[in-house]
Amino acid sequence: MRVWFIRVFPQIQGDSLLYADIARNWLFHGIYGRSVLHAGGPPTIAPTLVRLPGYPGFLALCFAAFGNQNYLAVLYLQAIIDLATCLLIAGFVRRLCGPRTGMLALWLAALCPFTANYVAMPLTETLSIFCVALGLYAFAAVLARPHWGWLLTLAFAWSYGALLRPDGALLAAVFFPALILYGGRSFGFARSLRIALFCGVLAALPFAAWTLRNWSTFKVFQPLAPRSATDPGEPTALGFQRWTRTWLADFASTYEIYWNVPGDDIDVHALPERALDSPANNRETLNLIAQYNAADLLTPQIDAGFAALAAERIRAHPFRYYVTLPLLRLADMWFRPRVEMLNIELRWWQYRMHYAETRIAYAYGALNLVYLLAAFIGVFYWPQYKTVMVSYCVVRSLLLLTLEAPEPRYTLECFPIVIAFAAVALSALLDRFTRAEPALP
Repeated sequence: MRVWFIRVFPQIQGDSLLYADIARNWLFHGIYGRSVLHAGGPPTIAPTLVRLPGYPGFLALCFAAFGNQNYLAVLYLQAIIDLATCLLIAGFVRRLCGPRTGMLALWLAALCPFTANYVAMPLTETLSIFCVALGLYAFAAVLARPHWGWLLTLAFAWSYGALLRPDGALLAAVFFPALILYGGRSFGFARSLRIALFCGVLAALPFAAWTLRNWSTFKVFQPLAPRSATDPGEPTALGFQRWTRTWLADFASTYEIYWNVPGDDIDVHALPERALDSPANNRETLNLIAQYNAADLLTPQIDAGFAALAAERIRAHPFRYYVTLPLLRLADMWFRPRVEMLNIELRWWQYRMHYAETRIAYAYGALNLVYLLAAFIGVFYWPQYKTVMVSYCVVRSLLLLTLEAPEPRYTLECFPIVIAFAAVALSALLDRFTRAEPALP
């Protein structure tokens, strides 16, 4: 299935090109930076901190081993890593729930298209999901037998997961106190505290180097990566972003509008009705969009206009801004059909325009819902560590509530836990059917 995704739906675009550019500059020029094009002259390399070094480092190693810009090798290596993730999930479940449940987890992980299709794009998702699965397995192994090898493995999962994406730090933030609490019950709180501190300090060492680099290069304290994804001194579109938070609720608007600014027109017809909900508001919105579309440039004056418009909309609809829309965005990230990596129309729900694609999207949505419902049921059958596993999903969801631009991939890091819980639910269902079978005479 993974080879099929690579051959049929490979995608080398957007953030993948940014990661690759940083990787090449780091590998061939020794500068962790982005290429800057100049009219009539050669490009230069500007140091950057907009992306953490975990994935550019992975790409640099791949380019060094398999050839510059050999993306196909990267994708096949990601397929191997994703299969290793399936084995780690199955091993974790087997350790706690037995061999049959572990085998069910292996099948659920191996046949899950939502994680598998991301091997076909050079993004952090495949490696981030691997770090979560590795962290789960090492966490259980440390609590069973705190061996040096497992301590180093757990520290690596925490550290590299955070080096890939800033939200990867949640793995350490949630499982660090859990290691102390669960370990205290098994081999004493003093020893468990020493173990947790050892793993935590070891995991934090790369970030000390990254923080020092950012301070020496940019004179800013930045231990992770900025939320605005901009380098120091670059303009930020805070007003525009705040305005989008007053109406944006789904991935379609993220793709059609949020990602287009700056650099491309805002299509007024793609705005949902809630973005234009009063006559005075409509006039100001259309005026600002027309000013922006004139040059596809978000000037400070236009951004300030969007900020003022956002403040007016928040005063008019505070509950929608602070409660309804964040929950809708979170629901979109969890329950939306995960077809963003397939050749499916973005507005897949418009059935009369593309019948087959709508049916495929509905099937994907139904399969996603099956995984999530099975996981919810499995929580009640899970034997150990379910508190910390559920806590990780909850804390990650709370973080996602703060985002203005939802993407379904942001919940994929929870899928090792979703699959583990779903395997337990499926095992319990099989047990019930087995007990219900009449005995043979």
